[in-house]
Amino acid sequence: MAKEKEKMSFEQALARLEQIVRQIEEGKVPLEESIEKYAEGIELVKCCRSILDTAERKIQVLAKGQGQSLAPAGELDESADQSS
Repeated sequence: MAKEKEKMSFEQALARLEQIVRQIEEGKVPLEESIEKYAEGIELVKCCRSILDTAERKIQVLAKGQGQSLAPAGELDESADQSS
């Protein structure tokens, strides 16, 4: 299963994660199966985070190539918000 997650696209991993969440939230899954699905969900979250981190690094490299700098994730330029 780990190999399958490595080949998943971000969209595929996110869709599977949403499916797992729905199944667990419905409460129709036995406890043991819920635990297995939870563990799978954790792996999917790691997969998604890895894909996002890679994309962020690529964007930073591209931006630097254009002479631009990017703020680290989570930081916004407040002056852009105030000019609206």
